[in-house]
Amino acid sequence: MPVITAVLGDITTQDVDAVVNAANTGMRGGGGVDGAIHRAGGPAVLRDCIARFPDGLATGEAGWTTAGEMPARWVIHTVGPNFAAGERDRALLVSCYRRALEVADELDARSVAFPLISAGVYAWPFDDAVAAAVDTIASSTTRVAEVRIVAFSPDAYDAVQRALAARRAR
Repeated sequence: MPVITAVLGDITTQDVDAVVNAANTGMRGGGGVDGAIHRAGGPAVLRDCIARFPDGLATGEAGWTTAGEMPARWVIHTVGPNFAAGERDRALLVSCYRRALEVADELDARSVAFPLISAGVYAWPFDDAVAAAVDTIASSTTRVAEVRIVAFSPDAYDAVQRALAARRAR
């Protein structure tokens, strides 16, 4: 099990081997975390997305590209379920975390920074989004040593901290 920490900040500035992108199925950039990663990484991220994923990615799947100009070496893109659009199968959200960690293992990444997948514009119920992240990462068999769950707001950071403390108390 990796060491999991909550971080309040910007995922694009994390000095880790890989950052995880909450992408859309088209893999061509977008809003939220996806837009921030594409802006921070520069055009190399989009070029790699087009080359590696000409048909995009399915919900729950993951794949990697360069991180371009970010401190990380790779971006692991995963497509979360869009709760607001009716994609409500929690197994798809759990799959995002599992598949991203499997890709990290394929890359021999030792440190990975995750956002809270589907918790933004895709409107997954927030407390369950946090629980899915913490429980899936904590129960994984990954070789990744350090996982950061990067929260953009103080409220999200506090929620991740509470979930991690509750997990440790079990």
